[in-house]
Amino acid sequence: MLISGLQKLTLLDYPGKVACTVFTGGCNFRCPFCHNASLVLPERMAHDSSEEAVLAFLKKRQGVLDGVAVTGGEPLLHKDIDLFLKKVKDLGYKIKLDTNGSFPDRLIELCNAGLVDRVAMDIKNSPELYEKTVGAKVNMADIERSKDFLLCGTVDYEFRTTVVKGLHTAESIKETAKWIQGAKEYYLQQFKDSGDILDIDSLGAFDEKEMELLRIAAAEFVPVAELRGV
Repeated sequence: MLISGLQKLTLLDYPGKVACTVFTGGCNFRCPFCHNASLVLPERMAHDSSEEAVLAFLKKRQGVLDGVAVTGGEPLLHKDIDLFLKKVKDLGYKIKLDTNGSFPDRLIELCNAGLVDRVAMDIKNSPELYEKTVGAKVNMADIERSKDFLLCGTVDYEFRTTVVKGLHTAESIKETAKWIQGAKEYYLQQFKDSGDILDIDSLGAFDEKEMELLRIAAAEFVPVAELRGV
């Protein structure tokens, strides 16, 4: 599996856990606001760590770290991800998987096999604005299947939307919340320029007051909606 980075300690990426974060390379989306462009664009992608090195690190941190957050890019692009996750689980770690939801079969298989303890699925926008938001063709039936699977509660999960001026509005956030109605956790994340943005032209961030208005719009259909990164 292509591992493009390892953050050795995080208190944020896996809620309630002391964890590390494994970054996989490659993504099938091209969200202009993506803050990990170097993990998405083939010409910039790095192979900074090996599975062996990551697993050796995890062996040394047994009893210190609780979990491993696997993010990207899009981790489910990697057909051998199940083998890697099993090795991590065999070391006694909880696993959180970040995904864009475009590989429902793989997501369902991993969760049913007990290889994932928590899923964070990015809900990019309302269905009508999905392709504009992700900058690529999207099979919405796949997104729908992933979303519906998580709503069934088979595995612990959260939905999250990074909100960006130029792509999101109060109305689109309301429609997004309506689409995931019944979600137990929904976070609106404030867009921030990481310095590694895919394409920031014409995009911007909502301020704190605007973010609260978006949260109120979402709460009409998902009362548990919260802000993150504000």
